[in-house]
Amino acid sequence: MNAELVTSALLARLDIAEPALAAHAAAMPSGLTAPDKGGDERWEASQVLAHIAEFIPYWIDQAQHVIDNYHSKPVPFGRTKADPTRRAAIAAHGEHDSLAHMARIAAGVAALRVFVGALTEASLAAVGEHPTLGRMAMPDLIEEFLVGHIEQHRVQLDRLGGA
Repeated sequence: MNAELVTSALLARLDIAEPALAAHAAAMPSGLTAPDKGGDERWEASQVLAHIAEFIPYWIDQAQHVIDNYHSKPVPFGRTKADPTRRAAIAAHGEHDSLAHMARIAAGVAALRVFVGALTEASLAAVGEHPTLGRMAMPDLIEEFLVGHIEQHRVQLDRLGGA
């Protein structure tokens, strides 16, 4: 796998997602999101932003843990949607100012850019073991829990905002 190509593609996707999230934070669309596939949670825009702000640093840490500890056997990592810490962060911060959420998201995306920029062939070869999704190669972990996850929630906000 070419780390340079993976890195540039991920960074390009963040270049699209981050300003869209900032626009949503400024406009604050109303209504409730449709539930995630296989889920039942419906959120207001502020709750979506709180969730994004919380998960970016969590999943960067988890991905780094997998990279740092991978030695040919999958490294246990992660949490499920039912995790009380995840739900508590959304409940505790869902009512806060959307621009404050966006400041935390921007900091998280900046950290994610650093993480992605440091990916190497060896780090991309790392494999983790998620409690429900099983074995995941690093590119899949980044897609499921970081860049793709950010994009999924951006789409939710697009739908709330009528984009």
